[in-house]
Order: sequence, then C-alpha cells, then structure tokens
Amino acid sequence: MIYHAPIKDIRFALNELADLAAICGLPGYGECSVELTDAVLEEGAKFAEGVLAPINKQGDQGAKWKDGEVTAAPGFKDAWRQYVESGWVGLRAPEEYGGQGMPALVAAAVEEMWCSSNLAFSLAPLLTLGAVEAIHHHASDELKSVYLPMMASGQWTGTMNLTEPQAGSDLAQVRTRATPAADGSYRVSGQKIFITWGEHDMAENIVHLVLARLPDAPAGVKGISLFIVPKFLVKADGSLGARNDVRCVSLEHKLGIHGSPTAVMSFGDNDGAVGYLVGEPNKGLNYMFTMMNHARLGVGIEGVAVSERAYQKAVEYARDRVQSRAVGSPDPAGVAIIRHPDVRRMLMTMRAQIEAQRALTFYAAAALDRAARHPVADEAARNQALLNFLIPIVKGWNTEQANEITSLAIQVHGGMGYIEETGVAQYYRDARITAIYEGTTGIQALDLIGRKTAMDQGAVARALLAEAQSTANKLQAAGFDSAAGNLSAAIADAERCVAFILETFGAQPQLAAAGSVPFLKLMGIVLGGWQLGRAALIAKEKLQDADADSDFLNAKIITARFFAEHLLPQVSGLAAAILNGADSALALDDSQF
Repeated sequence: MIYHAPIKDIRFALNELADLAAICGLPGYGECSVELTDAVLEEGAKFAEGVLAPINKQGDQGAKWKDGEVTAAPGFKDAWRQYVESGWVGLRAPEEYGGQGMPALVAAAVEEMWCSSNLAFSLAPLLTLGAVEAIHHHASDELKSVYLPMMASGQWTGTMNLTEPQAGSDLAQVRTRATPAADGSYRVSGQKIFITWGEHDMAENIVHLVLARLPDAPAGVKGISLFIVPKFLVKADGSLGARNDVRCVSLEHKLGIHGSPTAVMSFGDNDGAVGYLVGEPNKGLNYMFTMMNHARLGVGIEGVAVSERAYQKAVEYARDRVQSRAVGSPDPAGVAIIRHPDVRRMLMTMRAQIEAQRALTFYAAAALDRAARHPVADEAARNQALLNFLIPIVKGWNTEQANEITSLAIQVHGGMGYIEETGVAQYYRDARITAIYEGTTGIQALDLIGRKTAMDQGAVARALLAEAQSTANKLQAAGFDSAAGNLSAAIADAERCVAFILETFGAQPQLAAAGSVPFLKLMGIVLGGWQLGRAALIAKEKLQDADADSDFLNAKIITARFFAEHLLPQVSGLAAAILNGADSALALDDSQF
C-alpha cells in the first residue's frame, strides 16, 4: 500500500489558491518563502512515504496496555525518534522556545502528509502542538520556560483532558477537582476518558492539560479551570523527578486508529496528582478554545488526508484489476476496471471532493495566519471572522465526506475491499472518528448557524457568497458555462438558506437546528465549488504559458467541471430539506421513534 504525497496538487493549492507568497510576507514569518516551503514539502514527503506509511498497516495491530503502562504499536517508537530528530514536531511551534515558527498554512500542508501516511501516528504531534498553543498563550512565563522547549522538541508530548464519563461534550458537567496546596500547586483528582495518546512509551514525559474545578468554583462552564499535570514531575534543574499520581487505567477498544492509544486516565488515586494552574482561575474553557481553531482545522486536515490515501489505493486497484469487457466494445477481452464508466464516476467523485476540501482547508489556514499576523487591525479582524466561519465547515464537511469517500474506495475494490488484508478497510475505519471528535458534526453545525451566522446577521456568509458569485461571473466570461450556471444556482440556494436561518434562529431555534447539518454540508459544497472554479480559471490562464504542464492543468479544469456538474446540484436538495422539510425532523413524538 504505497503512499505518494500529492506534492503537485498541494503546491497548486498553496501557491495559487491560498497565496503562500503573501502569507510568507506577513510580519514574523521572515524565514518563510515559497522556495523554503518547497524544500519542506519535499523532505516531508520523503518522511511520510519512507517512514510513516510503511508502518501504518502494522500500526493497526494497536498499542498494548499492561499494568498502567502502554507500549506503542510496532514501529511507532522508532518512527517518533526519527520524527523528533528531524525537527518536525516544532514546525509551527514558537521560535523563542525552540520551534521553527512556520505559518499555519505551511504546517497544514505538511500535516496532510502525516495524516495521509499514518493517521494514528499523526495524532501525537497534533495534540502536542495543540497543548503548546494553549500553554504559549495563557500560562505563566515560568511554566512556559519549563514545558514549551521540551514539547517543541518532541522530547515530551502533550494531551487534552476534557471529557469525563458523565459529561461527554457537555463540559458544564465536568467533576474533576483541583485543591490548592501549600506550595502554590494544586492536587487534581478525577477521571478523564477518550484521551488520545494519554499514555505511551515514545517520549520521556507526557504533559496533560486538564480541565478541573476549584473548590469555590461557580457551577457550569464558568467554573472550569485549566491545569498542567505532567506524567513525571519536573525538578528545578529541568530533569525529571518522581512519577506523578496520574495513571492510565485502560485503553479503549475502537473501530479504527488502533495505533493511537485512547486512554482512560485517572488523576489523584493516592495523594492527588500535582497540577499547575494555567492563567487565571475559572477561565479554563476559554483557554481551551484558544487551541480549538487549530485543533478543528487539524481534524479537517485529517478528513481530507485519509480520503486522499483511500483514493490513491482505489486508483491503484482500479488500474490493476482486470474484469469484464469495456462497455460498448465488441472485444470480449477483459479490461482494467478503471475503464468502466461507473468506476470512473466513483474515482472522480472522490478526487473532486478531495481537491475542493484541500483548497478550502488551505484557504482557512491562510485566514488563520492573517488573523494572527496581519499588521492592519481591521484586516486581521476580518480574517478572524472569516476563519471562525470556515472552521466548522472545514471540520464538519471534510470529515463527513471522508466517511463517504473511504466507503467509495471500498466499493471500487468490490468484495476485495471488504477483506482486511487488502488494506482499504483500515482507511474506512480510521476515518469514522474524525466526524466525532473535537465536536461532532452536529455541534459544528450548531456553532455555524448560531455564533458564526446568526450572531453577525450573516455578514461573513454573504461576503463569501458574493466572492463566489464573482468567480461564477468570471467562469461564465471564460466559457465555462455549465460550471458558472451550477455555481450561481447553488449560491442562490445558499443565500436563501442564510436568510432562513436568520429568520428562524431566534424565533424557532429548533427549526433552525434541524436544518443545521444540511446547511453545513451545503456551504461546504458551495465553497468547495467556488475554490475549484478559481482553480479552473487559474489553470486556463496558465495553459497559455509555453512551458505549461498541460496534463496537470487540464486535469484541474476537468475536475472542476465534474464537481460543478455532479456535486453542486446536490445543493438544491439540501436547500429544499432546510427550507421546506426541517420541521419534519421534529414531527414525531419521542415515543414514536
């Protein structure tokens, strides 16, 4: 199961659609350039293809738990050693703590390759960087100096400890307690579940970020504080001391991502786990949300990445598998199934969505960089609002469609796809979690219609749709009639749905909520079609160059056309469900289900 990093596609999306050169020119990214990014991508591709991809299948055997200790899946510990020695952990970590401080856009491109080549492995650095983000923004200088250099280097890893057995996504129900100690630290006690890479043997130490309540904390989410709770305590000289009172009591038996240990963590079974308050009391949830855009963008990357891996496997199989004569051919000889129209339809359905998702994801990553670094305050604020709107779409749409795309990969394989030895079933199993963690699709959709659409009266949504309509007009002028017409029709449907949400969110919130996931998917398709429309226009212009890569550029145009003709028409059905059928989702009495 060879993985080939799609370098040319990634570069096109980075340079032509996300404007990498402009991002590298932002203040604080002085070392970044298009040329340096090319070199980073080439080296990242080598590592993904040569180190991570070969151990993906054996990683499916899973990590092992025994007496509170966890042994990483076969090959993972050595791969982590190489990953750390190559400096990949610190790619977007702060420079002042030993990281390279690269833009989120560049990191997103490299992270796609990690996630495609080995999704389970990739979660360890992604969680570590999320923890680095929270500590960097909110912890004291003393805590930063102790933890960030070791985490940025990869010598220590990081986790997020939010969920509890009784709480799930409702963090208002968090019961883990933190009691002040005489030395200024705290003693943390409680249990957390679903902790990705919560225990393992790859790194020297594990830094847990834990949500807990102080004794006098108010009820609900306003009473949650954030604590650093290390696996091993850190001495004054920076060396590791005694084992903290925190342990892994079990690992979950999961559908997929077996190589990523999902731990049940127990804090304070004896004297209390030593923890250190991050920032101010009772602001822990706000601090966690600092890393949420990064985390949800990361999960969106996982969605497109595992889809890319499944697509490559499906194409490989379709080229090799010979079955049945070509449709309409008098020659009885069998042909490779890639020549059968329905197989081609499935492959194009996968390919078109992957390219649209990659483009939209990189577009969002560029907005993240502009929001953080743009020197003009109004432009930074505009990009922050844009990012906030795009994140639930990138996270929700990419991951929902990953379930469909990886399923199509199995379908291309026929019965062989259902056999584990073929390998494609692993991608289907691995993809399933992505639409659940970091907030389910339903949670993303409620966020999209509420905080991201209703609260600003649809301003960002309408601005994006106006940009998309401008692209549709250019497509029409360039002779892409069907793409232009279908994109314009989809935009009109999206505008009607935005108006519907604004009308119903306050007066009939259940009605708006019933159509929220269809709205999220609708916006993903529309904005994905917009990005591919832009790609088609750029490709057509570049075809005029004497040294143009005509095969590659023509493929961009054909892919955009397929998306416009096969996927954009889905918008009308989603819009009808939102505008005319949302109430039917609420019609049955609870007892009738």
